[in-house]
Amino acid sequence: MRQIPLNLLRGFAMGAADIVPGVSGGTVALVLGIYRHLVESIRNGASALGHLLKGDFAGSVRLLKAVDWTFLVTLLAGIVSAVAALSQLIETALEDRPVEMAGLFLGLVAGSVVLAWGLLTHRTARNAMVLAVAAVAFFLLLGLSSGVTEDAVDQVDSPALWILFGSGAIAICAMILPGISGSFLLVVMGMYAAVLGAVTDRDLVSLAAFGIGCLVGLAVFSQVLHWALEHHYDTVMAVLIGLMLGSLRVLWPWPGGVESTELAAPGTDGGVLVPVMMMVLGLVIVLGIDWVSHRLERRDVSDDVEDLVA
Repeated sequence: MRQIPLNLLRGFAMGAADIVPGVSGGTVALVLGIYRHLVESIRNGASALGHLLKGDFAGSVRLLKAVDWTFLVTLLAGIVSAVAALSQLIETALEDRPVEMAGLFLGLVAGSVVLAWGLLTHRTARNAMVLAVAAVAFFLLLGLSSGVTEDAVDQVDSPALWILFGSGAIAICAMILPGISGSFLLVVMGMYAAVLGAVTDRDLVSLAAFGIGCLVGLAVFSQVLHWALEHHYDTVMAVLIGLMLGSLRVLWPWPGGVESTELAAPGTDGGVLVPVMMMVLGLVIVLGIDWVSHRLERRDVSDDVEDLVA
């Protein structure tokens, strides 16, 4: 039962990350050690739906039983809670304190990179090279997107439901990849303002269209990602960590916080002390969540052993 509040906390952290352009909920899932389990659970659910559509009811039921529903439902509840509770708060904070908020997110992701490196089964020179290539490539790619912001890119006004569906299917693929921000893709597609406005206004019809698109995109993409993790785990993980490391470019506080991928010296267009303190705070939060997660998991294992002995 202790896993339920822990998964709610994990989901809340993922949802908070997904709201922010430049930060990915997949980063949170990776560093908390639930990424592979999440992809596998989503893949089983998607496979069950596929068998059901083909008329294979027995296969569908078998796959549905393999899904860790407690894990998925509590995680989703945490994500939805974060989006509902924090969308307006984070939007305001990014507008009023962009440099300080960028410092916080940079600390969160930098700490995640350190912890995620420990998730590799073999920390070899080859994996380090793959990580470095992915990091440099993504760092340079983000440089090409300089100026791609909600203000710079024309945002779609009152989009049709099918457009919301399509944008959800595309954005969700990035939202489960560490380092790639689904919110940033929404900005590029001109849909960020519309989706955030739907959340703020509680527009249930628009949110339903977007949500169904997310489910369809997730079902397709999870199949590919699950296969890659099963057959090339270390290589895929090295690439994912590289994406996280490269994404630090968009989180560098100066100048302008997450509103720009341009790089400047500390203190340019903002102070130094407070952003640095926020970086440290972000690092402490990541390490703290990781510590709590491991403590609870060890306690659950200990309880299971005691039950078997008894």
